[in-house]
Amino acid sequence: MASLISSAVWLKRGVAKQHPQKYNLNQQELERISQLAGNRLTTLLKKEEVIDQEDEEWSDQHSSQEKDKMDLDEQTDEMVLYNLNDYDKEESKAISMGAFSNIKGLQYYQNPADDPYITLDDDADHDSQEREQLEIYPTDNLIITARTEDDVSQLDVHVYDQGEENLYVHHDILLPAMPLCLEWIDFSPTGILCDDPTRKGNFIAVGTMDPEIEIWNLDLVEGLYPDAILGNSTKPIDQQVSDSNHPSTETTKQNNNNKKKKKKKKKDNNNNNTAPLISPTHHTSSVLSLSHNKLVRNLLLSASADSTIKLWDLNQGPTDNSSSTFSAIRSFSMHTDKVQSAQWNPKEASVILSGGWDRKLKVWDSRNAQEGVEVQVESDVECLRWDTFNPKAFIVTLDNGLIQSFDSRMLSPFSTVKKLESPKPLWTLAAHDSSVSAFDISPTIPGLLISGGLDKMVKVWNLEDKSGSPTLSMVVSRDLGVGKVFAVSFCPDDPTTVAVAGSKASLQIWDLATNNGVRSVFRDRFKQYAKLVDLDSRKPLGTDGVLAVRDDPDSEEEDEDDS
Repeated sequence: MASLISSAVWLKRGVAKQHPQKYNLNQQELERISQLAGNRLTTLLKKEEVIDQEDEEWSDQHSSQEKDKMDLDEQTDEMVLYNLNDYDKEESKAISMGAFSNIKGLQYYQNPADDPYITLDDDADHDSQEREQLEIYPTDNLIITARTEDDVSQLDVHVYDQGEENLYVHHDILLPAMPLCLEWIDFSPTGILCDDPTRKGNFIAVGTMDPEIEIWNLDLVEGLYPDAILGNSTKPIDQQVSDSNHPSTETTKQNNNNKKKKKKKKKDNNNNNTAPLISPTHHTSSVLSLSHNKLVRNLLLSASADSTIKLWDLNQGPTDNSSSTFSAIRSFSMHTDKVQSAQWNPKEASVILSGGWDRKLKVWDSRNAQEGVEVQVESDVECLRWDTFNPKAFIVTLDNGLIQSFDSRMLSPFSTVKKLESPKPLWTLAAHDSSVSAFDISPTIPGLLISGGLDKMVKVWNLEDKSGSPTLSMVVSRDLGVGKVFAVSFCPDDPTTVAVAGSKASLQIWDLATNNGVRSVFRDRFKQYAKLVDLDSRKPLGTDGVLAVRDDPDSEEEDEDDS
């Protein structure tokens, strides 16, 4: 059975509502769910009813004679067994009050509150207690993890209280498929009630093994269905296309020869090397990466195993009246294999960085995808990050254990002509013995990097650029017991706090300030860029600087009862 956490995302303090709302399944919500589901649930229920009805009719017709015979035999046996033939001849004793003979000893209270045997709390007290349990304080961080365990996939919404050293699951959200990536969105999609004129919200976008992208409201507890769905894979693809924005002569030939290829459809389907079918409006395979545009908040970018990158406008609702799912406004075929990651530039609203299993990194403009720059790397791409303190540079982690940095201004322009010399990276680091499956850059402290790999190690790196010559050194390396590392992420409010998760489906919070090496190397930078961090008076977090999720006492009692 698969057991892992594939992604983890921090939420800043104060973003979530202090008092989340409980999910209300009213008639309006039922209609919305029915429309979002595209009547798939109704169709399945009707099919099940027809099958059950046919089975019952067949069973009744097949066994009617045998059943009648058995009923007759049973009636005869019961009459003899219980002496029912002489039932009317028995003498009955007189009963004074029949069924109400013992009512004299009963007591009742007009006000249930006066009854000492009624110990249930009032509804108001219960609601108040529940409201207090669900309260999220302004000093709390939220951490959203995508967890799969025993074939059950869900989002766990954790509350992290740094002052009290407390980490627990606030609520969870069940998912229909294994989640692969998460992205926090502060924009309310069209169709969701929002009083804020800027449509500010608190949502999480989820990419799974399914082609659809689900968007959930994090301020809602016990939700049953996503607030929005991007893409609809159940809709038939009338026209399979490759995006013409990418300057590929092979793509042009394919578009010009559609009629010829229709005649050879059967022959092409038998060819294992054919490209996956793609659609201009939705993904047709797993969603591997999501990126929210922080400058244009209604735009969301997604990368998929179908080799395409899709652009979604959360301001534009469904164009089809028969469906409630969003359609992509643009589709880009920038890569020839699975697209592992695509990221918006944090300073330039239209610039995108993408990398895939074709071992190519590309920087391009979403307004004109025909123009851009690229570089070939020596292994499959795992993670991509724009440099926080140099928006022209980016860092990539590879499947062979390397981490490299490139300056986008030094890459080669798109061209069909083979490059004579590939652009050289700014620096290369042999970080892990196997794939570098997780990576993050500190948003606060320059030169503070963290990586995680399939070798189960989490490593902290120091990057210094003196006189234009970058140097890297490892500060600390630890096995935090999360298994193969799939997620590492810096806390947006505390520069020394990191969330780590992996193949053991457990979340760990690591305080880097508890390590002497980190304190020694980054002390000056902590004082300069994070003045609120007092390393001298800071008390250690948890055990050896690591804090795990607090066990739920109720679940422990249930486990003891089961045993």
